[in-house]
Amino acid sequence: MEPETVGSTSAGSTSAGAADVAADDAADDGHRRTGVPDAADPADRSDASWLDLPEVAVARRRTLRVLLVAQVLGSLGIGAAPSIGVLLAQEVTRSEAWAGIARASVTIGAALLALPLGMLAARHGRRRALTLAWGSAAFGAALLVVAAATTSVIVMVAGMMALGAGSAAGLQSRFAATDLALPAHRARSLSLVVWVGTLGAVLGPNLGIPGKAVESRLGLPALSGAFVIGAVLLTVTAATVWFRMRPDPLAVAAAHRRTAGTAGTAGTAGTAGTAGTAGAATAADTPPTPGPSPVNLRRALGEIRQVPDARFALAALVLAHVAMVSVMTMTPVSLAMHGHSITIVGITISIHVLGMYAFAPLVGSAADRFGRMPVILAGQGVLVLSALLNVAAPSSAGVVVVGLFLLGLGWSVVTVPASTMLSQSVPAASRPLVQGAGDSAMNAAAALGAIGSGAIMVALGFAWLAGISGALVVPVLWLAVRHARGARPSSPVALRRREA
Repeated sequence: MEPETVGSTSAGSTSAGAADVAADDAADDGHRRTGVPDAADPADRSDASWLDLPEVAVARRRTLRVLLVAQVLGSLGIGAAPSIGVLLAQEVTRSEAWAGIARASVTIGAALLALPLGMLAARHGRRRALTLAWGSAAFGAALLVVAAATTSVIVMVAGMMALGAGSAAGLQSRFAATDLALPAHRARSLSLVVWVGTLGAVLGPNLGIPGKAVESRLGLPALSGAFVIGAVLLTVTAATVWFRMRPDPLAVAAAHRRTAGTAGTAGTAGTAGTAGTAGAATAADTPPTPGPSPVNLRRALGEIRQVPDARFALAALVLAHVAMVSVMTMTPVSLAMHGHSITIVGITISIHVLGMYAFAPLVGSAADRFGRMPVILAGQGVLVLSALLNVAAPSSAGVVVVGLFLLGLGWSVVTVPASTMLSQSVPAASRPLVQGAGDSAMNAAAALGAIGSGAIMVALGFAWLAGISGALVVPVLWLAVRHARGARPSSPVALRRREA
């Protein structure tokens, strides 16, 4: 995607994403001329020509469009949780301890649901998994309306946890964008879904403004109107995925991989051309249906441990997420302690969110062009620079604003290529489970980071918290060195081949 597109307003996210989807048509032809091989998956390597079939190209574009629309609507629907949800938790619980539990419930819910959703996707396809996730989030938003009316702490916590399903759906959606993506453009496809989440991240916390009008018209208690709007948006999101994500991208990929395997076997007997043509026709004429995954959870987790790329990518994802969440959570507290206004706090967090999402398409393009590993390592450098700024001048609003922007940017520069590397480093049948395990680990780490950051802040201060978070790049760099020693690629082209 061109820089001009990245710089456009959030309101243009969907149309800009659609333009980039259309650009994939030209990329389909370019794919045949690139030197980047297909994938680490042996099934992909054996015959990935199915990615160039017209019906697969149509399914690829349709899937990405649906994911972009769903991500915009869904991120708006759950966007009120970090702001309005915190205020509602304090209003309902009247206890800082319970309010803290309620605030963490969204992240805990996402951590608990990410892996089951991955298992569901592996067995029954993305459409069912994402529809269930967005639908559960809609139910959670409705529960929060009930909690506001009844002041029930239990309903409040349950609603926040169910709302976490929306976070899990947003994370799984970025992987769904790669199911049918051309190998040379997987990171870009993933980054587009991350990018359009900017709209919800920026506008979602402000749903309280139209929410007041809803409360007045319907006679609802204060702070509940935003979640009425959220429930409607999330219901529409679930319906969009259910009715529009046809055919299911995982089912299309599985059907064509089976066809490619059958064609390859037939080719050994001297009938490869006939079998390949017949197989492609069958796949085109008969809508593929998801079937039970031959991979179980134990085997999928074992593959993460055994595959160096997967281990490295998961570590980079989790540690970058912990560093980002830990510092971001305590930044408003630190700024307030140093006498800065709520306006400065809001600007700081908004700029941080801008760093997280606005440049994702550029990061994806860089990862596709230069390789996943170099971009991940560049992200470690950005995270270190952010930590140095926050350590040097924690009381300066200007320095902290720049530090938080770099923190968000570093998170993006690590997360986009690492997510792509994690997905492509394991066989296709294992990917939904491995992706779910990665998302669960990220959210669990985020919950622990948010809890631990408060204790570090109280005991040592914000500068120490920033320094400790910055030090989390050390394990990633150590793993990168080990990875390089074990792999010893003969050239940059060889590195790109392993990552493609």
